[in-house]
Amino acid sequence: MRHLGKIFLILIFLKFSTALAKPVPESFADLADELMPSVVNISTTQTVRTTNNQFPFQFPPGSPFGEMFKDFERPTERKASSLGSGFIIKGSGIVVTNNHVISGADDILVRVGEKEFKAKVIGADPYMDIAVLQIQTKEKFKPVRFGDSDKARVGDWAVAIGNPFGLGGTVTAGIISARNRDINLTRYDDFIQTDASINQGNSGGPLFNLKGEVIGINTAIIAPGQSGSIGIGFAIPSNAASNVIDQLIKFGETKRGWLGVRIQEVTKEIAEVEKLKKPAGALVASVGENSPAEKAGIKAGDIILNFDGKKIDTMRTLPKIVASTEVGKSVELKIWRNKKLISKRLILGRLESSVEFKERKSKVVKKEEEIESLKITVREINDKDMSSRNLDKKITGVVITNISSRSPLVNQLSINDIIIEVQKTKIKSISDLEKNVENIFKKGEKTLLLTIINKNNQRRYLGVKIN
Repeated sequence: MRHLGKIFLILIFLKFSTALAKPVPESFADLADELMPSVVNISTTQTVRTTNNQFPFQFPPGSPFGEMFKDFERPTERKASSLGSGFIIKGSGIVVTNNHVISGADDILVRVGEKEFKAKVIGADPYMDIAVLQIQTKEKFKPVRFGDSDKARVGDWAVAIGNPFGLGGTVTAGIISARNRDINLTRYDDFIQTDASINQGNSGGPLFNLKGEVIGINTAIIAPGQSGSIGIGFAIPSNAASNVIDQLIKFGETKRGWLGVRIQEVTKEIAEVEKLKKPAGALVASVGENSPAEKAGIKAGDIILNFDGKKIDTMRTLPKIVASTEVGKSVELKIWRNKKLISKRLILGRLESSVEFKERKSKVVKKEEEIESLKITVREINDKDMSSRNLDKKITGVVITNISSRSPLVNQLSINDIIIEVQKTKIKSISDLEKNVENIFKKGEKTLLLTIINKNNQRRYLGVKIN
């Protein structure tokens, strides 16, 4: 009888476990049929300007004849194209995609099934990498609906649909591998990680749950050696994206809350000194002049534990909550100061109107500069390069935007190649490149050794004769 009792208990446990588990789908075909008409392929064109010499020869760097024949150079233009994905959220043809898919585009084409339409940008947000487009037609489309990404659990099924490598509508399936990932891609990183295959061209496409609801916008992958998907892809959660999308549709821009503080992590050691029970909150490192925080009397050294009724568990939590709070709202903060809990109330400002934001935005603007000795024009790597080309976040260097026909690098390097080292010395900025090249010319060296990442994202060394 004892053995029978044990068997009975095991059977009850197995029955209970089976009841909790969700069945494995036999097929995703019905879901794919329902959703494919709402997922679009996006192609863009951008004008790239270069100069060509009419003569079939070139002069060495520093030659006086170079300047004499400079007037014979003629500017030329070519069209560069890129591909991405998106999805329809309104029957009138409003499409959501990544900002890096359409940034800098002269023309945007959206393919829905077998039909192709022109589209215009309603609004874009580079800080969360989201853009909203309007298809320019009177036709009606089938929209998808957003789901609650907060309910998506690690281990849940996820389906990605997109345009990998320009192949057109492609369906992949996997699970949600992790939540709340910070990969230093945007200021508001809070990605869903999935092993549903995502590749170049999937950017801007939707990540669905089994109800056919969008729970994420596929944005980035980790692909060592640029070999393609290895099962580590990242999507912006739909709950975080929805507020930005609504603002872009309504205003054509974002209106984020602004507190006006620089913050840092509360470490175990800091918590111990401050007599906090455990590391929590966001430590104020400095307070911006004339900011809402300064006006409310918040000081450097304060630890913000609660914002507008929401607990601040870690430093990363605060910027996301502040950004999603309505501009002009009166909010209460719970602050730990001098080992005591105090309250402060302030009127939240708008991030986009702050000096801090405007200064940062001016730095994001592409700054191009000519390296006279090499007859090339370059700019520094920006966030768009990092995300669209899936570069390692440790990569630094300069992107080539123009190569003169008189350059010693002509026919050896291409537009959009990235110079990351000169003579095996790491390049961090345009001035780094200028100084290193200048020193090489001064030393009278005859060969320039460059380490580059080419347009196919392959790292290689290139030896160039300069004298």
